[in-house]
Amino acid sequence: MSYFAAAVVRNADGWSASEVSLADAADVEDVADRLRDADPSADVSLLFVESDDAYLVILRLDQGEDLRVFGSDVVFAEESRIGALLLGDVAQPVIELEAVELAVAEPRESPDESEEPSESPPPADADPAGDADLLADLGVSAGRLLELCSQEGMLPSDITAEVCQAIGCGDEVEELRVA
Repeated sequence: MSYFAAAVVRNADGWSASEVSLADAADVEDVADRLRDADPSADVSLLFVESDDAYLVILRLDQGEDLRVFGSDVVFAEESRIGALLLGDVAQPVIELEAVELAVAEPRESPDESEEPSESPPPADADPAGDADLLADLGVSAGRLLELCSQEGMLPSDITAEVCQAIGCGDEVEELRVA
């Protein structure tokens, strides 16, 4: 499986991004150590791992501690060594897809508008894992992250780009991607 892994770290000077190799990582703690190494003094460290245009995993460390993990689809853990490494011990998210479907399907405030949802609900076959709320304080809610991961036609690189734009590091990740 091919993958792209970008460490995005925020310190007093702003965001910076660097590519990370996971080729010989032994476990998720080893991956967390590599993320810490990107900038040991970072306030927030994120690792976006995209695999085969099908899966996305986001890892987060705050001041180098408290590893949090989110995966777009638990199937990734079953299909690859890197997926198993990153998502092997991760549970289902607290916010279930059904809750996102209900929130999206609620009628708009104006009774004159149709009751069609403003955005299509996630497909039933999406099976995210981990902490969907890991980016909420940066401006991407759990519901929005789940929605992005379940939108048909959205590639992991599209999700990463949209999330990074929302949190303020889109240019850094894009520069890394084209380098």
